[in-house]
Amino acid sequence: MSERKFGKLPAVLRIYRDALITDMKAAIKTTVAELLPVLVARPLDSDLVAGERAVDSDGGGLSLASKLRNLSSESFVQLLAAIFKVIEAHLMQAAEVKKVIEWIMGNLDGMLSKLHYSKERQTMVPVQIRPKISAISFSADVLRENTEAVFAACDAAHGRWAKLLGVRALLHPRLRLQEFLSIYNITQDFIAATEKIGGRLGYSIRGTLQSQSKAFVDFQHESRMTKIKAVLDQETWVTVDVPDEFQSIVVSLSSIDNGELGPDILSSEMVESGVSSGEQHFRINESGEHVPNPSNRTSPPSSNQENRAEPTPSVRNDDSNVKEHGRSTSQTLIYGGIGYHMVNCGLILLKMLSEYVDISKCLPALSSEVVHRVVEILKLFNTRTCQLVLGAGAMQVSGLKSITSKHLALASQIISFIYAIIPDIRRVLFSKIPEARKALLMSEIDRVAQDYKIHRDEIHTKLVQIMRERLLANLRKLPQIVESWNAPEDNDLQPSQFARSVTKEVLYLHRILSQTLLEVDVQAIFR
Repeated sequence: MSERKFGKLPAVLRIYRDALITDMKAAIKTTVAELLPVLVARPLDSDLVAGERAVDSDGGGLSLASKLRNLSSESFVQLLAAIFKVIEAHLMQAAEVKKVIEWIMGNLDGMLSKLHYSKERQTMVPVQIRPKISAISFSADVLRENTEAVFAACDAAHGRWAKLLGVRALLHPRLRLQEFLSIYNITQDFIAATEKIGGRLGYSIRGTLQSQSKAFVDFQHESRMTKIKAVLDQETWVTVDVPDEFQSIVVSLSSIDNGELGPDILSSEMVESGVSSGEQHFRINESGEHVPNPSNRTSPPSSNQENRAEPTPSVRNDDSNVKEHGRSTSQTLIYGGIGYHMVNCGLILLKMLSEYVDISKCLPALSSEVVHRVVEILKLFNTRTCQLVLGAGAMQVSGLKSITSKHLALASQIISFIYAIIPDIRRVLFSKIPEARKALLMSEIDRVAQDYKIHRDEIHTKLVQIMRERLLANLRKLPQIVESWNAPEDNDLQPSQFARSVTKEVLYLHRILSQTLLEVDVQAIFR
């Protein structure tokens, strides 16, 4: 082979690179054209309704983008798997060609050197037409073009894959976790395989996947924030039975063996909760209950009834009644050997927290983002619960006639339970967090835990205030009773009206609280 022909090799490789990319794109297009009609004909199995899928008219049928959007997540993954095989086959072939050229160039290095330094008596390559480039630079050009061909093919493959994901960018955040995870995992496998063949990172496709993953987390979080707001506003603060599946959630959280962060390791920093006692909303009736002042009453809203959570929710998103499905239940939720009475919103929040944990485990690259979202929803739940119970907002939004000691006790139970499980939630979430980011995130979640503790203590303070106010109300009648004690004909050995009233109200409150609160909390309140 002449030196002139060797000199054309870099240009030939550039032509080969373009042909490789064109051929691979054509193969991808053919695969989509063959599979798409079959996959589109399959029924949708996603939670998405047809109205949420874009449909673009293109003459008598749907456009390619619309067909891709109308695929179920399972069908879309099957399409990606087929494209994966096609791309992998082309890239493997390109990698083999690359190896062959590298082998040839390795064996020709010596010959090129001899040709370049040939003596004048050699007639194969006259001295006057020797190439102007050195053998070393020529070899480098060939190897560079050879490598760039594979790089370009990988980049083109990443671009086609990213385009497919981009067409469905508005759909993927709305998928269920397992549906999104199937797309996420096959994309990760695709990235790993192509990067191994190409030899360099695919920044573009990684950016696309990261962007869609974050959009998924954002949408899931916003939907849960909206849902928990609606559930709280419709909460009637009555005890519900606890389905066994919720107990299983608690067991799964507490059984993870990781002693890095124990339940007692909390920040000592205290933050002001800004909780309003809402005293202007209450008066005390004879039973020791808080009753609203008539001037503060408003009629409850009649809308959004379709969002009302059932008294005993299941883990399904429709909040249907668990008893209807024949699932076993218990009266309390056991954690750390302690039984907590639950209300509807508490169970739903627990389910949501477990879903955040699942997202963090499945998408470890976004574990820090998940921690921020957990902190946000915990803050919302704590603040809104305070507004509804201590602030008496439930009378306006839920239609409660009063905020009773029973309501306060149940709110205390929910807040105490969430406060108790925060260390386990934190431990599980932090198992995926890089060490460099743990300190900042830990301080955020510890502050939330302190907010819950402050809220619980303020509820107990409110219960003590109820007893104090009842005692003061009875003390106003005491002077009249004392006068009767000094009468000479007073032979009545029965307890006074003052003693009977105070005893009756204290016993009533003790009975109500003992049925709901932990014994240690009851003792602290009556101490």
